[in-house]
Amino acid sequence: MKEYICERVLDIADYLIRHKCTVRTVADVFCVSKSTAHKDLSERLPQIDKQRYRRICDILTDNWNVRYLRGGEATKHKYMQK
Repeated sequence: MKEYICERVLDIADYLIRHKCTVRTVADVFCVSKSTAHKDLSERLPQIDKQRYRRICDILTDNWNVRYLRGGEATKHKYMQK
């Protein structure tokens, strides 16, 4: 794996651990696609740092479990602005 990809993967993982945000938010911050951010976290990170990967798995699982709540809040916000 190229060095700049390893650095990006670790930077994305550290940001996600620090801020406990979504993959979509991390992708916007690092100017990569959501698919790239998710691949970095789920496929590349375990090859680089297993301890960080375990922490990321917990955050991603939490995000997965509350995704329907976030969608409902976004819809509510959308209609309140109209």
